[in-house]
Amino acid sequence: MIKLKTAFASVALAGSIAAVSAPAMARDTINIVGSSTVYPFATVVAERFGRNTDFPTPKLESTGSGGGLKLFCEGVGTQHPDITNASRRIKKSEFEQCQANGVEGITEVKIGADGIVIANSKDAEQMNLTLEQVFLALAKEVPNPDGSEELVANPYQKWSDIDSSLPNKEISVMGPPPTSGTRDAFVEIAMEGGCKQYDWIAAIKKQDKSQYKSICHSMREDGPFVEAGENDNLIVQRLAQDKDTLGIFGYSFLMENAGQIQASMINGVEPTPDTIADEEYPVARSLFFYVKNAHVGVVPGIQEYLAEFTSEGAWGDNGYLVDVGLIPNPRGVRMKTANAAKNLKPLTGSEL
Repeated sequence: MIKLKTAFASVALAGSIAAVSAPAMARDTINIVGSSTVYPFATVVAERFGRNTDFPTPKLESTGSGGGLKLFCEGVGTQHPDITNASRRIKKSEFEQCQANGVEGITEVKIGADGIVIANSKDAEQMNLTLEQVFLALAKEVPNPDGSEELVANPYQKWSDIDSSLPNKEISVMGPPPTSGTRDAFVEIAMEGGCKQYDWIAAIKKQDKSQYKSICHSMREDGPFVEAGENDNLIVQRLAQDKDTLGIFGYSFLMENAGQIQASMINGVEPTPDTIADEEYPVARSLFFYVKNAHVGVVPGIQEYLAEFTSEGAWGDNGYLVDVGLIPNPRGVRMKTANAAKNLKPLTGSEL
C-alpha cells in the first residue's frame, strides 16, 4: 500500500510539473548552474556519477552564485535548473523570490569550506597584507590619509603609498564580478574586515547599515581593480604572465595551479586546509548547493547524485574532493547534512 501511494504521489508530482513546465520538453539529464568556485567540485562528482551509474553525466554551467540562484528561483519545471551551486549561503531575499515563483521546497547542502586567496605569480615577491591594507587598496572611498574622519576618493596608486613596507609597485588586482559568490564573500569578509578597523566607520553601522555597507563593500572603479568575469582560470593565466598583478579567487584554484602561483599571507596567516578549517585564516567561507525538491523523481538521478556528493568517499576527510581542494566539514556536520539531503529537508527561511 505504501509503495502504491508513493507511486501515485510521484505520478501526481510529475503531472503537476509537466503542467507548469509546458511547453518545455522533459529531460533526463540533471541541470546544474551556479558558483565558479563550487563548479570544479561539482564537476568531479558529476563525472564520477556519470561514469559509475546508469544516469547521464549532469550538465553544469558556471554562472556565479548570484546568477545561478536567479535562474534556480525563476520557477518549477524542466526548463529551469534542478540544482544551483553557491559559494555563500542563499540570501533571505533570494529565498523569498524562490517562494514567490513557486519554488517552495529547497534543500540546502553545505559541502565544506574554502578560503578566498589573494595570489600572485611565484616569480614575484609574496605579499603579506593586513585586511586594513586590502581595504585601502581596493575600496572606492577610503579614510582621508591626513587622519581626519572623512572619506575621500581612493588616492592610492601604489602598494607603497599605503605602507612603505609594501612593494613600490602599482596596485593591480583582478577579481570576480558582483554576480559571483566569491565577490560577495570577499567584500563581506575581507573588505568589511579592513573597513571596520576604523572605529568611526564601524560606528556608522549602528546608525545607518546601508551607508556602512556602501562604504565597506564598494570596490574602486578607477583602474587598480579589474573585474575578470566568472572564469577564475583567466585570472590564473594573467597572473602567470604578469608578476605585478594579483588575483582574487578560491583556494581550490590555488591548489590546482600551485606550480605557477602563490597566495599572499593575510594578517600574517597563510591559507592552508588547517588554517581555513579552523578559521584562523581570516578570509574563509562555507560552500553550498541547493536542490529543487519538486524536480526529484521527475528528472532522473537527482537523489542518487545527492547520495554520491554527500558520501564519505567524496566529501569525507579522505574523500576524492579533498584532492581537488575542498576543506571538509567536521564529521558531525557531514552526517547531519547528508541526512538532510537524503530526506530532502526543506529550508523554512527562518535559518537565514
